Amino acid sequence: MTTESDARDELIDLAADFYDQFAGGKIPELQLPTRTKSNIEYDTESGVWTYGDRTSTRSANSVRGARKLLKAAYTIEFLANQLDEGRSSTLRELYYLSESWDNDEAQFKSQNESNDLVEDLEIVTGVTREDFHMRPEESGATLMGPLEIREQTRRGEREIHCQEDVGEGGYQIPNNPDMIEFLDDDIDFALAVETGGMRDRLVENGFDEAYNCLVIHLKGQPARATRRITKRVHDELDVPIAVFADGDPWSYRIYGSVAYGSIKSAHLSKYLATPEAQFVGIQPEDIVEYDLPADPLSDSDVNALESELDDPRFQTDYWEEQIELQLDIGKKSEQQSLASRGLDFVTDTYLPERLGEMGVI
Repeated sequence: MTTESDARDELIDLAADFYDQFAGGKIPELQLPTRTKSNIEYDTESGVWTYGDRTSTRSANSVRGARKLLKAAYTIEFLANQLDEGRSSTLRELYYLSESWDNDEAQFKSQNESNDLVEDLEIVTGVTREDFHMRPEESGATLMGPLEIREQTRRGEREIHCQEDVGEGGYQIPNNPDMIEFLDDDIDFALAVETGGMRDRLVENGFDEAYNCLVIHLKGQPARATRRITKRVHDELDVPIAVFADGDPWSYRIYGSVAYGSIKSAHLSKYLATPEAQFVGIQPEDIVEYDLPADPLSDSDVNALESELDDPRFQTDYWEEQIELQLDIGKKSEQQSLASRGLDFVTDTYLPERLGEMGVI
């Protein structure tokens, strides 16, 4: 785990490098991996997305480059002071805070600009934004299951059982899951669930208790904290991870981000991605087998599915068969369409059968 002191030292070292370049009569510059789709590679050995070899240089030899380095210097100072004071802030607050900086050229013009700069600092320093005490807006993702943890909070340590000590809403995953210590568990597998409605159905039906399952609510496209805790559960507790999502191309990409990482956070794939994660459903073959209520594929759905056929993450016999079937039937379906067979069908029949076929239970 990176300490506050380590994170601050990395920032100060970066600022000192700018100064040394100035002092040596050089035009300050910063080298970064080229952050474009063409420089993202699928590493077949590790099973995650990573940056390629191409780099770009941020140099003060142009007005545009000088502005970027100026903004970096101001942001480094802000983050270092924040760590000194034991404070934290959101990405949104950083964008607005820049309006108070004494140099107009250092102020951000959009939140995308400030978000990208924080990612640049992560890449260059090797320190995550969570260790800079930067957090996104609240994601609200939760855990429910037989897991006992110790959490570091502003008020000291808390020991929490993620079934016995929480309400029906579960334990809310903190911004930095590395502040959590796993104390004890009785988990046989973890189920990462896309939608809140399905997560609530599983909890109401007692699926977590019946199968010693840790239910992880992804809350749509999962936040970094959610992907990090999922990876830690797999790696440290040695339990299988299964992803339960809607049956459409966008939900397959949610699975992909959990298993293989995302293009946007390729520099953190080894920290966030769980290549061993398996996809439970909804599968296109489920739409046919169970005659599930479905909607027709839109043009954008079709384009996305065809794109996934060329995506190395989905170039397996299983995925090619499922995607080709979906294009053939022209339909997509939601998790909660399983309710057409009764409210208990998903927990009494669908998931036990699917997870059994997969060797998870």
